Amino acid sequence: MRKGPSSALLLEDAVSVAVFRAEVDAWSRRIGVAPKEVHLRQMRRKWASCSSAGRVTFDTDLLRQPAAFRAEAVVHELLHLKVPNHGRLFRALLKAQLWASGREEFS
Repeated sequence: MRKGPSSALLLEDAVSVAVFRAEVDAWSRRIGVAPKEVHLRQMRRKWASCSSAGRVTFDTDLLRQPAAFRAEAVVHELLHLKVPNHGRLFRALLKAQLWASGREEFS
């Protein structure tokens, strides 16, 4: 997921690493995936990435983004554990997961 302009930060949307990891765990269970590794680190060009080995990496800047934006980034990368491309199936699953959760999409 490439970085681009994001919504303005609201202080109540900033979360700790522990809360973010709990969000990732909750979404993993909901989607039915089990990432082998979850990392948080600074990334220059992307909000997140997913390797074919099952490692999901998130940019630390996500901790300071609105909850809906974080949710989309997390769901986007976790879905790559099921669908490795951005085709029709991927887009439909992303939309379905975000719609079911009441989140609005940013993309």
